[in-house]
Amino acid sequence: MKNTQSDRSVRKVVIVGGGFGGLYAAQSLGRAPVQVTLIDKRNFHLFQPLLYQVATGTVSPADISSPLRLVLSKFKNVRTILDEVVDIDPQRKKVVLLDGELDYDTLIVATGVSHHYFGNDHWKAYAPGLKTIEDALEIRSRIFTAFEAAEKESDPLKRRAWLTFVIVGGGPTGVELAGAIAEMTRGSLRDDFRNIDTTSAKILLVEGMDRVLPPYAPQLSAKAQEDLSRLGVTVRAKTIVTNITEGIVTVRHGEEEEAIPTQTVLWAAGVKASAMGQILRDRAGANLDRAGRIIVEPDLSLPNHPNIFAIGDLAHFAHQGERPLPGVAPVAMQQGEYVAKLLKRHLKGDTLPPFQYADYGSLAVIGQNSAVVDLGFVKLSGIIAWLAWVFAHIYYLIEFDNKLIVLTQWGWNYFTRGRGARLITGKDTVSVLSERMKREIFVGAGNDRKG
Repeated sequence: MKNTQSDRSVRKVVIVGGGFGGLYAAQSLGRAPVQVTLIDKRNFHLFQPLLYQVATGTVSPADISSPLRLVLSKFKNVRTILDEVVDIDPQRKKVVLLDGELDYDTLIVATGVSHHYFGNDHWKAYAPGLKTIEDALEIRSRIFTAFEAAEKESDPLKRRAWLTFVIVGGGPTGVELAGAIAEMTRGSLRDDFRNIDTTSAKILLVEGMDRVLPPYAPQLSAKAQEDLSRLGVTVRAKTIVTNITEGIVTVRHGEEEEAIPTQTVLWAAGVKASAMGQILRDRAGANLDRAGRIIVEPDLSLPNHPNIFAIGDLAHFAHQGERPLPGVAPVAMQQGEYVAKLLKRHLKGDTLPPFQYADYGSLAVIGQNSAVVDLGFVKLSGIIAWLAWVFAHIYYLIEFDNKLIVLTQWGWNYFTRGRGARLITGKDTVSVLSERMKREIFVGAGNDRKG
């Protein structure tokens, strides 16, 4: 693919990634005197904070996704390309795609992060993470398949393994997953089965630090753990996972090691930057942190490359406070808007002060009517925090129809305790389940052992 713009005097801005950072940058540059090209491997923007609700059957994928072309259609200076950037040539100012290449004057990279298994990538087969729609659908299938398998299983030990859910990582994603699964077992699923008692399911939340939600204030972490315990979640703090195999998770607490029999492990413990970090290190001399994020200048540009910017989860911004900014949606949104405003100022021969993140607070939901909110000047928990969480997430959904659908769905679920999207998808579901149950018989003999 080549540029088709006939007027070479128009400044070309290429944005890689249609997440919060890239999308907000593109929207903020709409109608500016620049030619904007947004490149993404997907044709939609995904509202990642609600992915766990897809994974637990509360909403459908389309409810938290918006086609990029639809969102940007009113901006005639913005075009969207479905492709993947595989290389960058800063000297020639080109991005290399799977299908051709594009020129740029300014490059904004906002490709986010992926799962990080800390050198144990083979665990991915047993413990999927939650970053994409496909991840959410895979987790949804595993969760509901576990209940189906338990319904068929006659051996008590094997049934117990099917009804044991281990979530690795006590950050917001882990807490939200654990709380949602616990609510299902005690609410919407309770009357759906005949041979199992879903309330007997064991939900274990494993966290290496001394408390869940480590970035939050200690009192909010304590409140979150209290609410999780009320829902039936067992929190294992100061506990690390040392191995994951078919049917077994091995954890260590102090000097004690334990093998936990389970057929469902969900990973929420760590992230690493996308491959674009490595590309920019090799091609533009970018410095990376331990997670592969790009260490950026105060204006979010790369050292020695003032026309290349890294924003969102890919950026390591350490110019404000004692720690780098967290990888959360509001940071990416504000950074996308800042870079767009900076570019518009540059067109006028002006500039902006360094980027400054305005922290409006942190939110995490534990369950129905239960959440924690840290607004800095006030810390909330319970139903007030839950309502704040609901309206904050509804507000940031991109399209109006998405907001209306999700609000209606949540309202219906609130009163009916239903889960309308509890679909097990994928080919040959029955044969895959049968094969898993046969393999589970093989590992079942070690199900009660401790290391």
